[in-house]
Parts: sequence; structure tokens; C-alpha cells
Amino acid sequence: MKPQDIDTILNESNATYIAELYARYQNSPTAVDPSWAEFFDGLQDDAADLLAEMQGPSWQPRETKVVGGMDGYDVSQGHAERPANGGYSSAAPSANQAAVVNSDATRAAAHDSIRALMLIRSFRVRGHLEANLDPLGIAPRDPHPELDPKTYGFTEDDLDRPIFIANVLGLETATIRQIVSLARKTYCGSIGIEFMHIQEPEQKSWIQQRIESIGNQTQFTARGKEAILERLVEAEGFENYLHTKYVGTKRFGIDGGEALMPALEQILKRGSQLGIREVVFGMPHRGRLNVLANVLNKPFQAIFSEFMGNPSKPEDVMGSGDVKYHLGTSADREFDGNIVHLSLTANPSHLEAVNTVVLGKVRAKQSQRKDTAREQVMGILLHGDAAFAGQGLVAETFDLSHLKGYRTGGTIHFVVNNQIGFTTKPTDSRSSPYCSDIAKVVQAPIIHVNGDDPEAVVHAARIATEFRQEFKQDVVIDMFCYRRFGHNESDEPAFTQPKMYDVIGKHPTTKDIYAQKLIKEGLLTEERVKELDKKFQNHLDDEFKASEAYRPNKADWLEGKWSGMASSHGEDADWIGETGVDNELLADVGRALSTPPSEYDINKKILRQLKAKAKMFETGEGIDWATGEALAFGTLMCEGTPVRLSGQDCQRGTFSQRHAMLIDQTNEAKYTPLNNIRTGQAEAEILNSPLSEAGVLGFEYGITLAEPHSLVLWEAQFGDFANGAQVIIDQFISSGEAKWLRMSGLVMLLPHGYEGQGPEHSSARLERYLQLCGENNMQVANVTTPANYYHILRRQIRRSFRKPLILMTPKSLLRHKQAVSPLVEFGPGTTFKPVISETGKLTDAKKVKRIVLSAGKIYYDLAAERENRGIDDVALVRVEQLYPWPAKELAEEFAKYPNADVVWCQEEPENMGSWYFVDRRIEGVLSDVKHKTSRPTYVGRAAAASPATGLLKAHLREQAALVDAALSVK
Repeated sequence: MKPQDIDTILNESNATYIAELYARYQNSPTAVDPSWAEFFDGLQDDAADLLAEMQGPSWQPRETKVVGGMDGYDVSQGHAERPANGGYSSAAPSANQAAVVNSDATRAAAHDSIRALMLIRSFRVRGHLEANLDPLGIAPRDPHPELDPKTYGFTEDDLDRPIFIANVLGLETATIRQIVSLARKTYCGSIGIEFMHIQEPEQKSWIQQRIESIGNQTQFTARGKEAILERLVEAEGFENYLHTKYVGTKRFGIDGGEALMPALEQILKRGSQLGIREVVFGMPHRGRLNVLANVLNKPFQAIFSEFMGNPSKPEDVMGSGDVKYHLGTSADREFDGNIVHLSLTANPSHLEAVNTVVLGKVRAKQSQRKDTAREQVMGILLHGDAAFAGQGLVAETFDLSHLKGYRTGGTIHFVVNNQIGFTTKPTDSRSSPYCSDIAKVVQAPIIHVNGDDPEAVVHAARIATEFRQEFKQDVVIDMFCYRRFGHNESDEPAFTQPKMYDVIGKHPTTKDIYAQKLIKEGLLTEERVKELDKKFQNHLDDEFKASEAYRPNKADWLEGKWSGMASSHGEDADWIGETGVDNELLADVGRALSTPPSEYDINKKILRQLKAKAKMFETGEGIDWATGEALAFGTLMCEGTPVRLSGQDCQRGTFSQRHAMLIDQTNEAKYTPLNNIRTGQAEAEILNSPLSEAGVLGFEYGITLAEPHSLVLWEAQFGDFANGAQVIIDQFISSGEAKWLRMSGLVMLLPHGYEGQGPEHSSARLERYLQLCGENNMQVANVTTPANYYHILRRQIRRSFRKPLILMTPKSLLRHKQAVSPLVEFGPGTTFKPVISETGKLTDAKKVKRIVLSAGKIYYDLAAERENRGIDDVALVRVEQLYPWPAKELAEEFAKYPNADVVWCQEEPENMGSWYFVDRRIEGVLSDVKHKTSRPTYVGRAAAASPATGLLKAHLREQAALVDAALSVK
């Protein structure tokens, strides 16, 4: 219904008829015309209160009978008859109606009240469009017609006539002039709030009542106002000090957005009162140093020391480090007697990449605290406006917020809206009116606020915190501010935005604006403001002097949940671990895996698989890939280690191999065999993730940062899907320990293997992971047996340190008759094998002419063809772990066959796969053992642009050729 239609609609109508429409709407929104449904939906409870007041306590609507759900039809008498005007009646009142409403005055009053409610609703929906948000005033906001009383038929003469509005906006009666004044104060001041897109009535009602009852303003005490000023003094003073001491040095200061600091203080203070005990921050580099110093209490002298070029960690700690505005830290803060633990997650320059990493950490910490209500641990994500609108990871982050396996009870998103990207204007960087519009995907309330009004910013922070704690939903604060300098302090922004930076150059700072406000209010004097400035300046001077002798005395990476863990860089690091278990435990896990509850109606195909599993454990033979994986999970869980596996369709498995969750075929009840092995065991979470790679992988990585005692795995539907998460792999998984001293035991399962499925699903791009390997930063493997798979998973937990594991997993081998292991290889005394020696019967070792080294599935093709040809002088050696490179084990293999040449055989093209990585390493081992062969020979596909052919015939021809070349010895 358009506002301008209200006169036509209500000219001859009355309150009773509208009340009856409202009664129908309450019974079923589809029982009235959509325009009326939209109208009543917007008015919410205001319509009911107004109509009840107008009709008096004895009023009851006529019985409404809905027939057939025919939208827009008059069915009040049990038959469908569509009014000529399509959904509302403009006919004269009926006899019943006339008995209640019998005067033109009553109809006029109803008319005015409904129009006034529509005007108020428009302020709730559109008020933000006229709010005073831009501190610079560069783009004045045009008046919106829906906020003009004239749109609703009110003339100048009507503006001062009292109108009954039934306690809406806190008023029983008010003039239109009063209504507009109060509505503008609430919705068009320094805060513009978007919340009418929310579909949950309770949430909308909460926001409406919370802000309208106080005119959307907090009445701060004198001490509260001075505290806000103190935070601004610290924020501005620190940036000015750095700007003076380190002229032109990059620091990505918060200059122009200083109100962020008192806002964060308010979130923490109010949050602590509402039960928050731990907060995990994620943010880009802008303002990071200020947050580190003034929120997380990182010593100023430590930051000054880093500006002098000193490391952030003790010199005897390994690692390459990172620039100071990427680093994280942690601290305990006290608010009103409540201790809140704060941690800022380290983050590279990929601005939004940290988002789901933070959420994963929050989820893990909630589990550690048994915070099932999700009210004790919260994430706060800070964003820039350009990144918030432009980076797809933001949408992936919001998508996780309501999902069972990923929800954290809501995140507070704080956008430091510079109104510019690096050099790009909003009109060139987004199609939506606001950078925050993406948050409407999850119906999050969005609070736009002017950054030069610190009281409004702090008020917005308080509302956001209360909403999050009340509803456990995401909420966004969009603080309009500006960037006083360029993208960094050595940049010249006037090259591209001369007008904006001309305004900024003349614009007073937020601190000065607020100080003058408090002086005018008589709360402070100029002398008191100067005293605050001087006191903080003196403190920084003292810290600067101390920084000359500052040396970090410890690294914080092996504390808390990481206590007892060790660095893996020592010579005595045990990379293999003890991973075998006793036979009784294997039997218990096997029984749980193969015995579904009798009351479940299990799919017949799966029942056959379960019977096959039972036979495996009865005979001790033929353990396949999925069963080996389940044995790893189940034995760890019985030892007290939780297991979490997520990925697209991983409950069933992309190739129908896992079936970790059984679905009743009658009622779809779910049963997880792994969670039913032994009393007191740990639990498994096997989660089908959204169709996201970067977001979900970041989330799982975040869990591993906070929880080293769980086995956490992410599975790609196909290995090449991980390409969509490359930033998480490059910036966090492969380098996080070296840069930030943060270990992770995350496992990535990447289906990989050439089986004629075309270029997209053949290669997991193994070469990319190998290229990232260095300093023992992670493990890359392509194992060939279920037993080795079992052991490599178990050793993730059974060592004293944590390393990411990148694992090429099979497709065809999942059901390959030769890719099985006996149960004895899982039991006592067994362990992971980085290299698997020849298992067949060959001629005398000195007569062996060739050693064929390979990794992964190609071994089975080689073994089958060797058997077909009856070859006994070619040894097949499997390199199961490619990194860390198993030089010792390979040396032993080369020593066995002193007269053989050496071939590296792979399925992938020459410029892909392992060849460029293993070539020199194999040569180095051959040299070390003084083997007669000095260098390996390559056998595989020729270098190519695409990972694989899309033609099955071509694939088979290539595969046969490379197998033949590997086995053909002159």
C-alpha cells in the first residue's frame, strides 16, 4: 500500500472494518490483500493497541471464516466474493459497523490515527535515509517523500491538531508536528537504524521499544562523558605520537575513526555485565595498533620497540615474524569486577580472511567453557567499508551464523566506514546504497552512526551488545567516519580525492569536537582537557624511553590450552609417534561401526556395506579406506579426543564411502555409529557444510588455534575445490606458525587421482602445497593404504606438537580390492610408514634394474601391470609422505638395490604433481648413499596447461603409456 493511497482507502472507511481486517490478518496474513498484510506487518502491535483503544474494551471483531485461502477475497460470511476494488471495501459501513461507529468525527479520528501510524512506520523504515551520518557533510541527503506529512494528506493546518496514537513513540496523543519531531530525533539524528527488514517480530519489537522509549539516546553521566573523552584522548594521542616519532612510517592509524575506541570499551563493559567472559577480535590493519595498545593493553614500549625494528618475540624463538600491524595478542581486562579475556587474532593484509577464523576460535572456546547458551564467549569483527562490501568472505561469514555446526551466538560487526577504499570511491566499489547491506542476508539489524558523535557511537555499541546477548544474532555497527591520511601514512590521497581531503584537512578531530561539546555543557574546562592530553603525553614519553631497553621475555604460544605442547623444531621431535592400539579397542570400534540399532530402518544398500564391515573384523582382513578412517576416529574418541569433520556432503562422503551418519528410511531419524562405541567416550561432529571453501576452511582452522586436543578435519568435495580457499591456505595454514607462533593440527582431505574424470576433478593441485613447504611448517602426504591413513590421522594427536596435514585422498581406491589392509596393521606396535618398501617377490636385490618411486594411486596401476608382465626386476617403492621429506627411509631403500636406476613416476603432468619438488631431493639422497645412479628420471605426462584431458580414451592412452615407460627397462 502506497502512503499516497491512504486517503482513497480510508475516506469512507472506519475503525471497525480495519479492525476486522486486522483480525483476519492475525489469523492468517494470506487472508487479506497483500497490501494490507504489508501495512499491518509494518505497524506490528501499534495497530492492535490503536484499534483496541478506539473501539473500547467491549469491542470484538466479527467471526472471520477463511475459505480456501484465497488471497484478497471477502470470505467473512463463508463464501468468496471479491470486492470491486480488489481487496478492501470502500462501501458504506454495514449496520453492525454503524452501531459501533456512528459519527463522522469518529471516522475522521480513525482516519488521522491510521495516517499518523503510517507516517511513524515510514520513519522506522526510511528514517536512516535522512540521518546525519557523514561527519564531512560531503554528500547531503535528499529529503525522502515518505517522511513528509504531506504525503499522508496532512496539510499545514493539520500539524498542530492532537491525534490519538495509543502510546506509540511513548505518546497517547500528539500533534503531527510533535510526532515528526520525536521520530526525527529517534530515527534521523546521528544514528540511522535499519531493522524493519527483520522477519522475527520479537526482535523488531525489542529494537523499536529499546530506542523509541529513550529517543535513541543514552543520557550519560558527567563521569561517563569524561570517560569517553579519555578514550578519545588516548586514541588520538597515540596516533599523533607515532606520527611524530616515526614520520612517514606505515602504521595504518585510526585517525578519523577514533570513536571506535570508546565504542569497544562500551561493548566489553556492557557485555561483561550481561555474562560475556571472553571476546575474540578479528580486524584489518587500520587501527590495529591502537586496539592492541588501548583495548588489549599491549605495552606501548613493546610497540615502540617493534617500530625500532626489534622482534615481537624472544630471539631464541624460531619463526620469521610479521609486520607489527598484523600481529595479535591476548590480555585479561576487568570491568565492574568481571574479568574478560580478550584475544586479537593475527591477520594478514587479506582483509576479511580472518573472519571465519575468529568464529572458529569462538566456537572452540564456547565448547571448552560448555557455553551451550553461547552467552559467555563472543566474536567482534572489525571491517573497512570497501572490504565489507567487496569481499565474498563476508557473505560466507554471515552464511555460517545460523547453521547448527557453526553458530556462535552472534557476532558484533563493527564497520569503520572511511567512505573510501584504497583510492576508490563507494560509487565505484559497490552497487548497494550502504556497504553494510550484505548483512541483510541474515536479517541482522544495522546501526549507522556518525563517528564524530562519540556519545551516539557508544550508544550504538551498547544497543548492539544488548541485542546480541538477548537474541544471539549478528548485529552490525556502521560508523561513518573518514581517513585523515591516505591508505597509509606515506600515501598522498589528494592525488585521487582532492575535494574530500581538502575538507578533511580543515575538519577538527573527533576529540576536539567532543571536548568543545563538554566545555559548552559546563562539564569540563579547557584546562582539564589540556591536562588529560599532557598526562597521556607524559605516559607515552616514559614508555618511549623504556622501549630502548625493552626485550620480550616470553612467547605466549604454549600457554593455556597449549600448555604441555612443545615446538617441533628440535632435533628430538618425534614425527612418527606411537599410533597403534590394543585389539580389544579395535574390536569395540568395529562392532559399533557394523551394528546399527535394530529399531532403525536402514537403507538396504548400506546394510550390505555394514555386513561387509562385520566380516572384515571377523576375519581380520580387507579393511578398506572408509573403515580405516573410522577406526582412526573411533579409537581417538575412546581415548578422549573429540573429532570434528566438516565439508560439503561429508556425512555420506562424496563417493558414498563414509556413511558416518545413518538415516532411518521411514522417519529420517539420524544415528551416528561413532558416537555409540563406549560409555564416556568423546563425541564426533560430522557436518555437511555450506557450499563454501574459504569460509568453512577458515572456521575449522580457527578451531584448531584454540583447541589442540581435538582432531579437526576439512574435506573438499573434490581436491581442486580447495582452490577457492587458497588465501586461507597461503596466509594461515602454511605460514601461521612462522609468522605468528600459532600452531595448528588441521587436516585437509583432498580427493585426488587421475581416473578419466576430466581436468576439474583429477588434480587437487598437489604441487601448490609442496611449493609452500619449508621449515617443517606442515605435512603433505599421498598415502596408499587404509592402515597408513589410520596412523597418519592418529599421529596428529599423539605427538607433543601440532602441524597441519595436507592429505591427498583417493577416489577409485576407496573400493579397490588391493587397497586394503589387514587388521593386524592397526594394532599394537604398528605405526605410520613414511615410505613403504617393495611388498612383492623380486629377484635378488642386486639384480634389480630399476626402482620406481611413486606416490598415491599410480602405484596400483604399476603393480597390476608388473604382475601382468611377470616382471621381477623392477622394485616399486611408495613415498607416502612427501614433506617432511623422508630422506632417511629412502636412503635405506636405495641401499637395498645398489645396481638399479631410479625413476619417479607420476600421473600428473610434468609441471604439476611432485616432480619439481622431489627431483633434487631424490638426487640428494642418491648422492648421500653414493649410489651408482646420480639422478632420477621422470616418467609421467608431458607438461600441460590443463591438469588433465577431458576425453576418457585420451586419458587411458596416456595412463598406459606412462605405466609402460616406468616398467620398461633396457
